[in-house]
Amino acid sequence: MTRSPLILAGDIGGTKTNLALYRCHEDGLVIEMKRQYASGDHDDFASVIDAFLEASAIARIDAACFGIAGPVIGGLCKTTNLPWKIGTPALQAKLDTPRVRLLNDLEATAYGMLYLDDADFTDLNDGSGTAAGNRAVIAAGTGLGEAMLFSDGQHYRPVGSEGGHCDFAPADDLQQKLLTWLRGRYPDHVSTERVLSGPGVHTLYDFLKETGVAPEPDFMRELPAGEDRSAKISEGALLHGDALCSETLALFAAIYGAEAGNLALKTMATGGVYIGGGIAPKILPCLQQHFMKAFLAKGRFAPLLESMPVRVSLNPETALDGAAYFAADHLLTLAE
Repeated sequence: MTRSPLILAGDIGGTKTNLALYRCHEDGLVIEMKRQYASGDHDDFASVIDAFLEASAIARIDAACFGIAGPVIGGLCKTTNLPWKIGTPALQAKLDTPRVRLLNDLEATAYGMLYLDDADFTDLNDGSGTAAGNRAVIAAGTGLGEAMLFSDGQHYRPVGSEGGHCDFAPADDLQQKLLTWLRGRYPDHVSTERVLSGPGVHTLYDFLKETGVAPEPDFMRELPAGEDRSAKISEGALLHGDALCSETLALFAAIYGAEAGNLALKTMATGGVYIGGGIAPKILPCLQQHFMKAFLAKGRFAPLLESMPVRVSLNPETALDGAAYFAADHLLTLAE
């Protein structure tokens, strides 16, 4: 290619879809245009692509990669929290290039972690190990995503999963009561995502309120319809010190730490555990207080977990950048 290649990257979530054009340069990628769309306002992903292409007025895209909240099987994805079906062949035809790849959103997030600077992280645990070995990636947002970066000794390769939909495992008596309470709501299956996600925050709040842990504050009782309950709960805990809201975030952080520890053991994440998603940076003080105790509570394997670095990504564009860099590293070399 005689001109600098142009990459279309996307981060497709249940709440919002971010699209961006990246220009490839010798020293990295530079965003030329970025747009955010409310996912629920569109009947399908094709209409989002059309709106973006119309706004960009570009002549040609050289490669495209999209991270999607849902399982990607054989180049096809039925999104978990949207009624969208997205397929590689249709996108190849629409974008007029064979260089198109769909990734699970956590695969894109995991790959993006490789390109972040130290300033983009806050460490919950420094760890005593080296940076070698697999890395685990977990991210609570609209849902719960889990992935790993598999190390072959020279390169990292992202591996997606739907681990967030595995069974919720209570770690103490309170969480056992929570599981029993949740089974009343979801008798067929209680996944970890039910409590470890944006909606999970107010699910935990409702449980603790009904359990009588603390009285409900007036600002929650009088919350107008349509307000973001989870955001208000976080605000009540971090800014106002409300007892019920604080207990909610403490329980959330403990479940987050325990599940991250589970993922670290399953992936042998000697290279570290990386926390993405939009929730972690917003409740960082609570994570710093409660996360690591639950993360390390693995009996004989506590020393192994203690050796693993645990880092919170503060960069909200990690998944979007990850999709773009994956395209640059793996798609631009493909022949037409």
